[in-house]
Amino acid sequence: MLGELSAHAALGVSGTPPVPQPAPHSPPPVSRAAAAGPLRQDADRLRFVGAATRRISRAMDLDEIVAGLCRAVLPSFSDGILVCLREPLPVGDERPTGPFVLRLHRADRASAEDGTDASPSSEPGMPAPGLCEVRPGSDLAEVLRGVRPVFTDSPAGRGALSELTGDDGAFALPDGQRAILAPLRGRRRVIGTVLFLRRPESRPFEVNDLLVAAQLATHSALGIDKAVLYGREAHIADELQRTMLPETLPSPPGIRLAARYLPAAESARVGGDWYDAIPLPGGRVALVVGDVMGHSMTSAAIMGQLRTTAQTLAGLGLPPQEVLHHLDEQAQRLGAEHMATCLYAVYDPVSHRITIANAGHPPPVLLHPGGRAEVLRMPPGAPIGVGGVDFEAVELDAPGGATLLLYTDGLVESRLRDVWTGIEQLREKAGTTGRLAGPDRPPALETLCDDVLDMVGPGDRDDDIALLAARFDGIVPGDVAYWSLEPEDAAPGQARRLARRTLSRWNLEELGDSVELLVSELVTNAVRHTSRPVTLRLLRTDVLRCEIGDDAPELPRLRRARPTDENGRGLYLVSRLAMRWGAARLSTGKIVWFEFARP
Repeated sequence: MLGELSAHAALGVSGTPPVPQPAPHSPPPVSRAAAAGPLRQDADRLRFVGAATRRISRAMDLDEIVAGLCRAVLPSFSDGILVCLREPLPVGDERPTGPFVLRLHRADRASAEDGTDASPSSEPGMPAPGLCEVRPGSDLAEVLRGVRPVFTDSPAGRGALSELTGDDGAFALPDGQRAILAPLRGRRRVIGTVLFLRRPESRPFEVNDLLVAAQLATHSALGIDKAVLYGREAHIADELQRTMLPETLPSPPGIRLAARYLPAAESARVGGDWYDAIPLPGGRVALVVGDVMGHSMTSAAIMGQLRTTAQTLAGLGLPPQEVLHHLDEQAQRLGAEHMATCLYAVYDPVSHRITIANAGHPPPVLLHPGGRAEVLRMPPGAPIGVGGVDFEAVELDAPGGATLLLYTDGLVESRLRDVWTGIEQLREKAGTTGRLAGPDRPPALETLCDDVLDMVGPGDRDDDIALLAARFDGIVPGDVAYWSLEPEDAAPGQARRLARRTLSRWNLEELGDSVELLVSELVTNAVRHTSRPVTLRLLRTDVLRCEIGDDAPELPRLRRARPTDENGRGLYLVSRLAMRWGAARLSTGKIVWFEFARP
C-alpha cells in the first residue's frame, strides 16, 4: 500500500532537522541557481518549463514520458517525485469501469547535493508501488476533480495526501510548503496525480511554483493520454498485421521454409506486404509474395482479400499465370485505385521443377550450393489491378540444396539506392552467406534471412519488408512410386499388389494391411466414377503418403452409412485408419490422399 511510503525515504533524508524559513521579504528561488530578482525568477521559470515540456513531449511511450518528467524536475525543481496513474488507464473516449484506483507508477529522488550518489544508510531507496482507491466525496477526489495543484500543508491537500499514502501515519512530511500534489488530467478525465517533494533543508515551494507544477502536470497528462492511445492503435495494428500473415509456415515434404516481416516504421506498422506458403495436391507447394501499394489499414485490408483469393485459387490447382489473372480481376473489383505486385511460384519436389509467374514484382534470387547466387530472369508483367494483361509463366530447374529468396521491394529499394542496385546487393549478400557455409552445405535458412536483412540500415528502410526463403530438398526418385491403372474391375486388386510390393521394398511392411485396404477402397470409388485411367502414387518422406487421382471433379464427402447401405463406408475407413486424409480438385479432375506415420 502507498501507506507504507515514507516522506524521508521519498526525500532521501534520515532525521535531518528542518532549517529556519527564509524571511518573508526575501522570496525563495525556484531552483538552486535562481537569482534574487523577481524578473530573473520568472525568466528562469519560463526556461525551465520550456525545457521540461520539450523533454516530455518528445517521448511516445508511457514509461518514457514519466521518466522524462522525473529527469526534468530532479533536482532543479524538486528533490523527490511520485507519479501515480489510474489502474487501468482509460483509452480515448472509453468510459472507465469499476472503482477509481491509483497505482504508484514511478518514484524517484535526486542524489545528494554534493553530486554523489547517496549511501544506503542516509538515502533509503524509493518505496515499492502500491494501490489507492479514490472514494467519491473524499478530499483526494475533490483535489483530483479540481485539477489545480495544491500545497499539501493546506487542509484539502493534507487530507488528500493522507488518503493517497494511507492512514497509518507512516508518511510524515516536513513542515512548510515542501510538497505539491498536482492532478494529471488528460483530454477527457483525470488519469492520475504527481507529488513533487523537497527536502527539509531545501527552500520550500512558493505560490508561483504551483503554476510550474500545473504546466508540468498538463503536458505530462496529455503525453500519457497520447501514449496510451498510440499504444492501443499500435496493438490493433500489430494484431491486424499478424492475422493477415501466416502464424506458422507449413512443413510440406521436400522443402524447408523461413520468413521475415518488418514494418516500415513504428509509426506505420500496417502495410500491404504479405507472403504465403500453400501446400498443394501432389506434394507441391505454392510460394507467394506480394505488395499492395500504401501503408494504411486500407492497404492491409486489400492485402488480406488478395491473400485469401490467392489461397482459394491455389486450392483449385490453377497454374501460376491463371492465379495472377484472377487476382487481377479481383483487384479491379475492389477498386481501380488499388494495385499490387505479386510473384506466384509452384514447386514440385518430385520433378525438381518450379513454375513462376510475375506481376510487376522484383525477380527472385536463387542461391545455389557453394554460394553462387543468380537473379532469375522472367517476364516482369504488369501489376495486379491494371487489367487486360496476359501473364506468362516460366518453368525452371530447382536443384536440391538451392534456396529461393522471394521478397518485396522494401528490401532492395530506398532513397539511397534504386531497385536494381539493391537487387545486385541482395545477390552479393546471399552469395557471401552461402560461401561462408562451405562448398557442400547450404547456409541455415534463419541465418540467411538475418544476414539478408542486415543489408538494410536503420535509416535506409522506407517501405515494409516481406521475405520468404525456400530451401529445395526435393524427393529422390527412389522414394516415389507411380502407376496408371485402367478403369476396370481388376484395378483394385492390382493396386493392392503394387502397394504391398512397394511397401516391402521400402521396409514398411507394418503398414501393408491398412494401406492395402484404403487403396482398394479409394481405387474402387475412382473406377466407379471415371472412364479414364486412375493414377496411384506413393511418396515416402517423413510420412507415407498415398494419392489416388481420377478425372471426376466431384469431391467425395464423408458420411455415416446406415446398416442397410451397401456403399458409403470407404471414406469412413480412411478417416478412422489414416493419420490424415483429404481431397482436392485439379485442373484435370481430383485427387484423394491419405497419410500414415512411418514406423
